[in-house]
Amino acid sequence: MRSNKGTTGASCTTAGEPAAIYCRISQAEDDDQTGVDRQERICREIAERRGFAVNQAHVFVDNSRSAWSRKRKRPGWDELLRAARERGFRHIIAYHPDRLMRQPRDLEELLQVSDDHAITLHGEANRRDLSDPDDRFILRIEVAHACRSSDDTSRRLKSAMQDRAKEGKPQGGVRRFGYAPGGMTIVEEEAEIVREVFDRYLKGEGAAPIAKDLHGRGIETAGGKAWNSGTIRALLDSRHVAGIRMHQGEEVGPGTWPAIIDAGVWEETQTRRQYRSAVHRELLSQPPQRFYLLRGLVMCGRCGTLMSGTPKRTGPSYQCNRRGRNDEKKCVRSIRAESLEGFVTDAAIKLLGKLRVDGQLASSNLSEDATQSLADDQRQLAELNEMWTGKEISTAEYRKMRKEITDRIAKAQRKVVVRPLVLLDGLTGEGARAAWEAEAMTDERRNAVLRFLFSGVVIDEPKKYGRYMDWDRIAIEQNPL
Repeated sequence: MRSNKGTTGASCTTAGEPAAIYCRISQAEDDDQTGVDRQERICREIAERRGFAVNQAHVFVDNSRSAWSRKRKRPGWDELLRAARERGFRHIIAYHPDRLMRQPRDLEELLQVSDDHAITLHGEANRRDLSDPDDRFILRIEVAHACRSSDDTSRRLKSAMQDRAKEGKPQGGVRRFGYAPGGMTIVEEEAEIVREVFDRYLKGEGAAPIAKDLHGRGIETAGGKAWNSGTIRALLDSRHVAGIRMHQGEEVGPGTWPAIIDAGVWEETQTRRQYRSAVHRELLSQPPQRFYLLRGLVMCGRCGTLMSGTPKRTGPSYQCNRRGRNDEKKCVRSIRAESLEGFVTDAAIKLLGKLRVDGQLASSNLSEDATQSLADDQRQLAELNEMWTGKEISTAEYRKMRKEITDRIAKAQRKVVVRPLVLLDGLTGEGARAAWEAEAMTDERRNAVLRFLFSGVVIDEPKKYGRYMDWDRIAIEQNPL
């Protein structure tokens, strides 16, 4: 860049002319991360040396904004161009041109404005007349170089993030609740709160009352803010607390950090999240109505589809969801809700009376051979890490072999049915019926328990008709416990 382009003379001829200041700092690790406050101070010193008048309204700032990202939004930059088009000034001062532009298209946009209004760009050591062909040529080279530098930085960062994901290391960023900075070490005091939130949600409590209670107890998020329903839901959705590594929206495999929540508890929570969201949408679109205790459980034996609660003229019923079709798949199978709910409730209470909950998780449904194979893969993964650390194998060999092992582990873990018994606290043993009928027991929790115990309630065609229920048409399918 030329720095001897008549600076002294320019100061005389431009004294008192209005100028604008532009400051920017991005989130990326640029070579120069001079803070916006320092940038503004330096730019004001340049203005003072050259005799410019800077109106505070013409100081434009984009803090934590990338000029390289093609999807970027830079309000300060956009406002700078708008003011320049309105002839508010014809001098722009920036700490360095790459604070203004890291994409060639941004330079061309500024040059178009300059063609109409003769803009001059000033920096700490240089002055560029945007109407001068030589200055325009040099600026195009500088911006292209800055763009290439940003591309290289982005590529290195993406590669490093991919490597961390493959190795099962946590993603960087802000501290997660329950973990120390870095995401590798559990903060036990916060971890107890995480377990409490999952426990209470699975027992039927909503995100909003949980957040209100935490706030009342003076418990804050990792960022020091008050809990709300949104942050509670984000915690419930967090795969990090279950030791699951994500990368670009996809599950990579198990992480190398300790999990706070068991994977089975996390999966059960997601099932409840999806179901309760569907119920919420349904309630928003319809007036208040009877709570159907077997929501999401009753299946039509003919169609294999869900049967939903319907307020028929003859009384509340569960009807096949294909009743509204007009083709050969139309099905009008139904069953009285009160009778069915009483029948399934009796079966559930009878089963709960036989169970004993000691706070432990139910067993896995993996076979003995599959369990042994999973343990062998975990051991091989540990040995492979030791070989790579000891430089016995190359990084390329390590990545290839590790992917094969982690793929097998992930496939096996998807077959594991480890279901949390926290839902059944206080509901088992001889007092099962009294606990089920207690005033504190909500319909939401009853539904959650039923969905935990049973995978489905299949309704077949009745073999007899009349005033009495054909109990033989009901088949209850139990979940493994």
